[in-house]
Amino acid sequence: MRKVLTLLTAAGLGAVMMAGPATAEDYPEKSVEMTVLFGGTANSIAQVLTEQMGGALGQPVVPVSRPGGGGAVGYSYVQGTQPDGYNIVWNSNSINTSHHTGKIPFDYTAFEPVAKISSEVPALAVRADSGWSSLADLKAAAESMDGTLKVGISGKGSFTHLTSAALFDAMGIGDKVTYISYGDGKAPVELMGARIDAAVQWPGQYKSYVDAGELNVLAVTGTDRVALLPDVPTAAEQGVDIDITMWRGIAVPKGTDPAVIDKLEAAAKAAVESEAFMEASKNLGFNITFAGSEDFGEQIAKDDEFYAKLLTELGMKQ
Repeated sequence: MRKVLTLLTAAGLGAVMMAGPATAEDYPEKSVEMTVLFGGTANSIAQVLTEQMGGALGQPVVPVSRPGGGGAVGYSYVQGTQPDGYNIVWNSNSINTSHHTGKIPFDYTAFEPVAKISSEVPALAVRADSGWSSLADLKAAAESMDGTLKVGISGKGSFTHLTSAALFDAMGIGDKVTYISYGDGKAPVELMGARIDAAVQWPGQYKSYVDAGELNVLAVTGTDRVALLPDVPTAAEQGVDIDITMWRGIAVPKGTDPAVIDKLEAAAKAAVESEAFMEASKNLGFNITFAGSEDFGEQIAKDDEFYAKLLTELGMKQ
């Protein structure tokens, strides 16, 4: 009897061994979870992207909000998961800034790039009743103040903090600014409540307030104007030498099977080419700037050098 049981056990083990682990060919066999690091426009884009990616993959892609620490909370979570393709992160330049400001102990090499999805150009806004209609107006006002200009940021060391610091430093008024953290996506409310004098955020957050005549957007920080606010000049057009743009994309933990990355990349490409995603880009004010895994990885590495240098110059590098 014992011999029969032994044979049956051996046969069972053999069957398990022959079956082996799930392969990339089977992927995905269940839903994929995408960690979303920020609220506001980032979260809005993620909602559309995951819905379209789920359709392309044949399994749901579920966005899960994990904000905090300028992206540090979400990056740390995904970096600690198994590299099996079931935990992905909606990443951005924040992978560079979070590392170089000391918020996370690992850098971008802890992840494998999947695809670059979009880009957004930060915009500087003030209340319409401030009387400021250009960067020159704001600079003159800051220089004549007894106190300092109160500038809202998503959080210390965040991308909006970095962009603001670089902009005001380039304008020569970095020492006339006090930064006030208000949390993600709250810039218009804080401005309207007069708790801050200015804020750098995404054009989509300001659009309705601009249309209502309540806010003025003085400048965008990229090399080109943005379609959502075509009348707003770039900082460079106003004599301020700055070029900072936010990209967003998808990454997975290092060690993920390249075949799984290929499937995720293909799903991302299908998503950005969908009518729903194209319509969202117009409504939310972001640009679709898709790039595959290899090209995306090269950009992340290049940006890491750029932000390390910029943060050092601004005295923000840890």
